[in-house]
Amino acid sequence: MICELFWWEPVPGGNLIHDMNCCWAPFLYLCLLVSQSRTAEASQETLHWMEKMEVAAKSRISTSSAELIHGLELRLLNASFGGHNLTLQTQIIQALAFKLNCNFSGLSLSSAALEKVPQGLSPAFPPVWALDSALIAARPQHAMQFPAELTRNACRTRSRDLRLICIYFSSTRFFQKDINSSLLNNYVLGAQLSHGYVSNLSEPVNISFWHNQSLEGYTVTCVFWKERASKHHWGAWSPEGCHTEQPTPSQVLCRCNHLTYFAVLMQLSQAPVPAELLAPLTYISLVGCSISIVASLLTVLLHLQARKQSDSVTRIHMNLHSSVLLLNITFLLSPVLATPPMPGAACVVLAATLHFALLSCLTWMAIEGFNLYLLLGRVYNVYIRRYVLKLCAVGWGVPAFLVLFLLAVKSSVYGPCKIQLSDSHGNSTGFKTTSICWVQSSWVHSVLVMGYGGLTSLFNLVVLAWALRVLNKLRAQEKAPGTRACRDTVTVLGLTVLLGTTWALAFFSFSVFLLPQLFLFTIFNSLYGFFLFLWFCSQRCRSEAEAEAEMEVFTSQMVQ
Repeated sequence: MICELFWWEPVPGGNLIHDMNCCWAPFLYLCLLVSQSRTAEASQETLHWMEKMEVAAKSRISTSSAELIHGLELRLLNASFGGHNLTLQTQIIQALAFKLNCNFSGLSLSSAALEKVPQGLSPAFPPVWALDSALIAARPQHAMQFPAELTRNACRTRSRDLRLICIYFSSTRFFQKDINSSLLNNYVLGAQLSHGYVSNLSEPVNISFWHNQSLEGYTVTCVFWKERASKHHWGAWSPEGCHTEQPTPSQVLCRCNHLTYFAVLMQLSQAPVPAELLAPLTYISLVGCSISIVASLLTVLLHLQARKQSDSVTRIHMNLHSSVLLLNITFLLSPVLATPPMPGAACVVLAATLHFALLSCLTWMAIEGFNLYLLLGRVYNVYIRRYVLKLCAVGWGVPAFLVLFLLAVKSSVYGPCKIQLSDSHGNSTGFKTTSICWVQSSWVHSVLVMGYGGLTSLFNLVVLAWALRVLNKLRAQEKAPGTRACRDTVTVLGLTVLLGTTWALAFFSFSVFLLPQLFLFTIFNSLYGFFLFLWFCSQRCRSEAEAEAEMEVFTSQMVQ
């Protein structure tokens, strides 16, 4: 039959058109069979690769997630199929490919519609870029809407057909896991356009996630998978270029200006700071820390001037002042070195120094409480050989050992740390970030920041309660209680509150306490060095007054 097609000659007087149809029909039928066979083979190859990905994910085979996902993307971009689109699905992966052209007017996809599509066939909603309302009568689990602008840049340089692929994962096995966060419904929705990376769209891609769970107590953020953003994985989640909205309690809407893999990150950490509070809190911190730096410098200089007259208590105060001075300086420099033009190594060093200064400050607070216990509890036996030197070994040595140990084991615990800020407008909630050089590891922050500070505050509160009890007994034993007992009570309250109590406000950053806590913590602890300066001045004036009183008594006795 095929040979006759090549050796066909027109018959005089015959029906030429009829003979051509009869001869070419089998050939066209054969070509159609071959085309369908190749389409089936391409679909089966892609489907086998998707099944391989599932097996690798379940059995934890060493094949990298990036290699598996990029392999699936390549097969979808090169797959041949009839019609406008192709749909393939396994247990946890759904892959779609669409043929587009420069007349693209937008595309909407819904999981409710895709569930009606047979394996390996095209979705039955005409046209391919318009959702039939009947198909989404039941609430879908997710949906993606692509703007007409999607193909504009690609069509400027290429006039041939384009291809859009979408890959949906109902599992997070191929992406980085974070113990402090999870993904809404465990969904990751991805999209990619052939012939170039799509970014900076003026009209965003809309990705909707529907759920039936309560998000109370969670911070919900639309994120995308940023490749090569992590040293220990093939990428990391980032909120850049995405805007988060919650039109209804059961829907999260992500508006992103690029194509990649998208998800909704749910975090149990503290609520994000409102963006409108960033400016006043920054101003308070800047002014307060600057005043504290000047006050701490004056205190240290005054101490150096009268160094011969200082005792162990004053030297302990000076060590605390030094740690507070270092803490304020490194804190003010932290946001500056976290900006991109600055080298990453400088931010790591500054973050480690800031952590060291905080730990030293907390340690010297505990040392102040311990010294207060010795002064009140061991009145007749307070001498310890090389007492201040041993306290310095603890106050500076322990924090230095902890920080150096962390740097030696895993230096990546320090670096630029992003603080999330929420920007709400009605039902729309956007998120932006500000960065400082600080601790990046969540467990280090929990143990060696919050845990360390919690123990220090608890210890000083116990010492305060005990000291008040002791002073109350002394006051009751005095025949003329009043002046001295009240003065001692004020002294202990002032010393202990300034050396630890205000730092306990860090544990009230939740619920209705968040906003008051932010301002109280910022005001009290940014002016911490200034309060210590006032305490130093009052103690110095008090000691000078006592010295003058003793001199007057001595002089009067000599005259008599």
